[in-house]
Amino acid sequence: MKGYAGKLLEIDLSTGNIKETKVDEAILKDYIGGRGLATKILWDRLGANWDNIDPLGPENLLLFLTGPLTGFFPGGRICVSGKSPQNNGVIGSTVAGEFGIELKCAGYDGLIISGQAERPVYILIKDSEVEIKRADHIWGLDGKRTVATLTKECRKIMEENYPRKGLWKEPAILYIGPAGENLVRIAVVAAKWTHAAGYGGYGAVMGSKRLKAIAVKGTGPLPEVANIDEVMKLTEEVCKHAFENELWRRWGTGTGGYKFGAKTSSEPIRNWQEEWHDEKRYGVDKFENRFWVKSYWGDFGCPTTCLKISVIRDGKFKGAITDNPDYELQAYLGTNLGIFSPEANVYLSALIDDLGLCGIQTGNVMGFAAELFQRGILKAEDLDGIELNWGDVEAFANLAKKIAHKEGIGRILADGTYRAALEIGRRKGVNVLPYAVQVKGVGVGAHGIRSRLDYVDIYGYACSVQCGDHTSVAQMPLDHPGSELMTILLDSGVCCSFNTFELPKIDLLFDFYSAVTGVKLTRSQWIRGGGLKILHLQRAMLLLGGPDVKWKPDIDDDNPPRFYEPLVSGPCKGRIIEREDVRKEKKRYYEAVGWDERGIPKREVLTALGLDDVDKALEKIRKEND
Repeated sequence: MKGYAGKLLEIDLSTGNIKETKVDEAILKDYIGGRGLATKILWDRLGANWDNIDPLGPENLLLFLTGPLTGFFPGGRICVSGKSPQNNGVIGSTVAGEFGIELKCAGYDGLIISGQAERPVYILIKDSEVEIKRADHIWGLDGKRTVATLTKECRKIMEENYPRKGLWKEPAILYIGPAGENLVRIAVVAAKWTHAAGYGGYGAVMGSKRLKAIAVKGTGPLPEVANIDEVMKLTEEVCKHAFENELWRRWGTGTGGYKFGAKTSSEPIRNWQEEWHDEKRYGVDKFENRFWVKSYWGDFGCPTTCLKISVIRDGKFKGAITDNPDYELQAYLGTNLGIFSPEANVYLSALIDDLGLCGIQTGNVMGFAAELFQRGILKAEDLDGIELNWGDVEAFANLAKKIAHKEGIGRILADGTYRAALEIGRRKGVNVLPYAVQVKGVGVGAHGIRSRLDYVDIYGYACSVQCGDHTSVAQMPLDHPGSELMTILLDSGVCCSFNTFELPKIDLLFDFYSAVTGVKLTRSQWIRGGGLKILHLQRAMLLLGGPDVKWKPDIDDDNPPRFYEPLVSGPCKGRIIEREDVRKEKKRYYEAVGWDERGIPKREVLTALGLDDVDKALEKIRKEND
C-alpha cells in the first residue's frame, strides 16, 4: 500500500536482537496504523494471556507507530501504545513532533520494543543502522537535560560516522524523565520541551524496560503516495481552513483557562468541587503578554502552530521554561489546585514536564490528595510534613517531586488516583473513592459534564474505551466528527485532530486517506468495519484487564461520584446530572456499537467483524457478569 514505508522494526532489549518485520496488507486495510494497528498487534501477541500480563513486566510490548497520514496530513505525530499500567487495557496515546516523520524517512512505519535491558540504554536509529547504546550517563536526568545531552551526543556520532554529510541537524527524540525511570504509573513519553504522550502511563513502561530514550534520523524520502496531485490539493485545503482561524492559531487551547470556567462552567476547581470561576487574571492575554517569547512556532508541517514557549524571567519562579501551558495544564496544574496565578502555573508546568509526569494525571491525583487534606482525612504527617493547602504552589511542587521519585506519600500517589484511593482508604478505614475524579483508573480530562455546555456528553467518559481520556470520548451518532470511532481514525492514521476542527466536512479526512494509500474508504465503511473492529478489540482488552485491577462494566462504566453532585456556583449553580439519564444514554450507546445490556460486545457482532477469537476470550467475562 502507498503511504507506508512497508516494515516495522522490532527490538528485543533482553537479547539485543534487532529485526525487521512486515504487516499483512489486509491487516493494514482494517487497522490502518497507530492506535488501531497497536491494538491488533497487542491482541495477536499477548491476547491469549492478557489478564496475566503485568504492564510493567518485560513481557509487555511498547509500540511506537506511525500511520499512513503521518508526514502528509498537516501536523506530525507518533502513537505510543502497549498494555496500559493505568487501566490494564490499551490506550493509543499520540504526541506531536518530528519523530514519526524521521522514522518514516528512515524506512520504518513503527517500532515494537520487547523485553528488558540489563542496564539503562537508549536506541539510536540512522536509516537502517540501529544501535542499542548505554544510557547510564543520562539516567536520572530531567527532561531538558536529557534532550540537550542526547542531541549533542547523537549529532557528534553522526558527524564522526558520516563526515561527508557535514553538520547534522538534531535527531527526533522520545524520552522519559525521572518519573518514568521510577515506574510511576502517571509518567509520560515526552518529546521536545515538552510535548507528551500522557494518557496510558507509557513512560513507566519505557522505564520498566530501562529504555531512557529513542533518537532517530531518517535521510530518505517519505513513502510514495497514490495520487500526489490530490494529496497536494487536499493539503492546501486543510491549511487554508487552519489559516482562517486566527484565534486558534494565536492562542490554541490557551484561552481555556478562563473560558471553560467563566463561559461553560466545566473547568476543574479544587478537585472539581467547583467548575466555575471569573478570574480574569487567569485569562490567556495575561500569559501571552508576560511570558510568551514566540508568537508562532510549530511541529513538522503544522499550519496551526498552537503551541508557544513560556519563560519566567524574574521573581521567585525565574528560569522556568516550557511549552506554554495549554488548557489541560492551565486547569489541572492551576485551577484544580486552587492556583490562579499565571506565573505559578507556568512554573508548575515546567517542573512537571522536567520530571516526566503527565500534567493531567498528576494534577488530578494532587487535587485528590489536597481535598483529603482539606477534609482532615490526610494530615501533614501523612504528607511528609507538607501542608497541602489550595493555591500553595510550593507545596504542590514538593508533592510532585515526591511522586516522581516515589518518596514517602509519593509512593502511593505515583500509582494514580484510583489505586491511591484504594490504598489510602485501606490505611485510613475510610472510603475515599467519592473524591477520586477518575474513570476506570484514568483521571478525566479537564472538561466537566454537569453544565452540559462543554463538548463531552454525560456518558462520554463512562463508555469510552480509553476511559477518562478527553480526546477520545463516546458520542452519538457514531459518524459524528467527535465520536470515538472518528477519533480512532485520527489516532490510527496518526495525524493531529487540531487541524481538522475547521474542516467544512469530515469526509475530507477519508479523501486524504484514499489519496495517500490508493484504497477507497468511506465514512460508512469505517463505522461498520475497521473502526468498529478496533473499538471492540480495545473494549475486550479493557474488560479482560488484570492482573491487579479488573473492571465490571455494570459498576465501572460510570461517571465519578462527584459528577452527580450539583454545581455549587456560577450561572449553572444547582445544575445536576441524574443517574437515570446516564443509564438511558449508556443503554443507547451500547446498542449503537454492538454491546449487550451489560456492556459486553455481542457474539453476533464480533462474529460479523471476524473477531471470533475475541468472542471466545470474552466468555469468562460473560460468566463473571451473569
